[in-house]
Amino acid sequence: MSKPFPRAGFRRRLGSYIYDFLMAVAVYMLAGFIVSVPYLYLFDQGIIDSQGYAHAIDLLNSHWFYVTLNEAWKLFWVGFFFVYFWAKAGQTIGMRAWRLLVQHQDGSPINKATGCKRLLFTLLGLGNFWVLFDRKNKLSLQDRMTDTEVVVLSVEANRAAMG
Repeated sequence: MSKPFPRAGFRRRLGSYIYDFLMAVAVYMLAGFIVSVPYLYLFDQGIIDSQGYAHAIDLLNSHWFYVTLNEAWKLFWVGFFFVYFWAKAGQTIGMRAWRLLVQHQDGSPINKATGCKRLLFTLLGLGNFWVLFDRKNKLSLQDRMTDTEVVVLSVEANRAAMG
């Protein structure tokens, strides 16, 4: 970027977080729906042992293996959503709405590896609360741990980033 943009404060990040939380819930639900179709088919065909349960959903919600596998699948896709958009355009859907961009502190775009590290240190969004204690630098926990920053784009720069 030729012109440096100011770092985002907590309120703007919170607004973006709310939008992205709703998107993450939608991705989570869609991933759950997608996995349920083959699971129900395999259960009905007897390929998955019912283990005494009358309904497939009872087994899915009760057996540690299926619970773990199902949750891991859904959380993978939620994580993929964030990493994909951060690495592709530096913005999730919520970030676009609030004109935010994640980038390295030198202004260069982040890659998938950095996106994965950011996701880990985000702590389900709680890492953003660090900004409240770092008013001078406006860096979240995930920013500090990955040498990244979230900046506020001008309206023109945000339009250019979307195009």
